[in-house]
Amino acid sequence: MSAGQRKPRFTLRRLIPVVVLVVGFVVFFAAGLNKYISVEALRENREALVAFAAHYGILAKLVYILIYAMVVAFSLPGGAMMTIVGGFMFGTVDATVTVVIGATLGATALFLIAKTAVGDALRIRAGPALRKMELGFQKNAFNYLLFLRLVPVFPFFLVNLAPAFLGVRLATYFIATLIGIIPGTFVYASVGNGLSAVLATGGSPDLHRIFEPDVLIPIIALAVLALVPVVYQRLRAKTEPSPPGTS
Repeated sequence: MSAGQRKPRFTLRRLIPVVVLVVGFVVFFAAGLNKYISVEALRENREALVAFAAHYGILAKLVYILIYAMVVAFSLPGGAMMTIVGGFMFGTVDATVTVVIGATLGATALFLIAKTAVGDALRIRAGPALRKMELGFQKNAFNYLLFLRLVPVFPFFLVNLAPAFLGVRLATYFIATLIGIIPGTFVYASVGNGLSAVLATGGSPDLHRIFEPDVLIPIIALAVLALVPVVYQRLRAKTEPSPPGTS
């Protein structure tokens, strides 16, 4: 076996980032920080949040991006509420930009940690079934990822991790994530942007807005378009004659 084909050694040092993520996840709930991800917490702190955004400007956005990236990297709950808070603080467009940056950075960090810790070793030691899945995913990785980002069929953290175990390239993962989360982010940010008057009257934001037909249908249409190249390639592979001498 050549040096290039040598199996990567598994060491405890490779697991340090994973341990940090697990500890951070546990500390988040042990400290009761999850109670701050709610409509009530937003209502109680809305004036302070608006003042913070108005006073610190770009610095406030950088802090928000960092916090959002950590929420995604540690797979903490509350991404939708965080996006709504961003819309409340910065407006629809600015919140969409900041959320997309923070979420993409956090997802990429988690991807790299998973890939470095166990992803490479898992793929090399995997059986034929996983290798076949990996090959199929790699051939159309961008389209598959774009579909999964546009339509949240699976939990966000699972979509962050699976590509790391299936050999997806970092650039493909990064770009598909960056593009794919824009539509949903824009919708939730727009909900947050209209919150001021709602909270002032004691109301609650409509978190189901993204599931209404006028919002959901265009997003699904984009997801279907993302799968068109995949379907076309498969149909083409079935209809093309096999090369001479092959079975």
